Amino acid sequence: MSENNFIFSLISGGIAGTSTDIVFYPIDTIKTRLQSKEGFFKSGGYKNVYSGISACIIASAPSASLFFVTYDHFKYSLKKDNILNLNDPQIHMLSASLGEVMACSVRVPAEVIKQRTQANFGHTPLLTIRNIIKESKGSFNSLRNNIYKGFGMTIMREIPFTCIQFPLYEFMKQKWRNFDGSDSDLAPWKGALCGSFSGATAAALTTPLDVIKTRLMLSKLSSKVTITEIIKELYLEDKSGKSFFKGIGPRTLWIGIGGAVFLGVYETASSLLKEKKPKF
Repeated sequence: MSENNFIFSLISGGIAGTSTDIVFYPIDTIKTRLQSKEGFFKSGGYKNVYSGISACIIASAPSASLFFVTYDHFKYSLKKDNILNLNDPQIHMLSASLGEVMACSVRVPAEVIKQRTQANFGHTPLLTIRNIIKESKGSFNSLRNNIYKGFGMTIMREIPFTCIQFPLYEFMKQKWRNFDGSDSDLAPWKGALCGSFSGATAAALTTPLDVIKTRLMLSKLSSKVTITEIIKELYLEDKSGKSFFKGIGPRTLWIGIGGAVFLGVYETASSLLKEKKPKF
């Protein structure tokens, strides 16, 4: 990956991540409150839907940039060398998975603070941070564990999500290029539509993992609740299985439309940067 392409991915990813999170934050808040154990209205209902947005904004650019730098690097290098003898969908799945692992190192602490603020665990991100520090009782290990609470579950959610979204996204783009009879990059608006459909599909299918992740992040920091216990709790709430799909509407809407903005802005910013060809 050339230095210019590295910078293109870094800047485009940062712009895309920040734009999407700011525009669709209220939908994300509603989704989090629907999934909360305390229930939608006890967690805040429709009030203060921008609670915790500062934590989100701080992490949006670096996490999205980390994802796209990693994704683009491995997508190009694996296709170029192909020492693993992978086909295109496998390359896209592996590249996107590695990108998500890198992004989660920044995203998870912000997600913990954001979701606990959204669900009324603190009126502001600063108060939420103070509560987390207080519950850690001066122990660095406890603070680290609390701020990264749900890291493993987030990875377990993001990898299936991204393994659905990005191969589908790249497949749709390639099919559209074939239809247009061109090997050049698609127009950004076409990439945005591909991103919207692939994002909505992945969001709907991975909602149960998102519900489990949210419950884990909202659980008491002092408790050692397990994923198995959360699954059992959700099952007992509604034995039909509906509890595992709480918030599927807002999540699918948010990521479907958000996918169009996220990948559309990324495609647009990347296209403009490449067109100008600045020397970094």
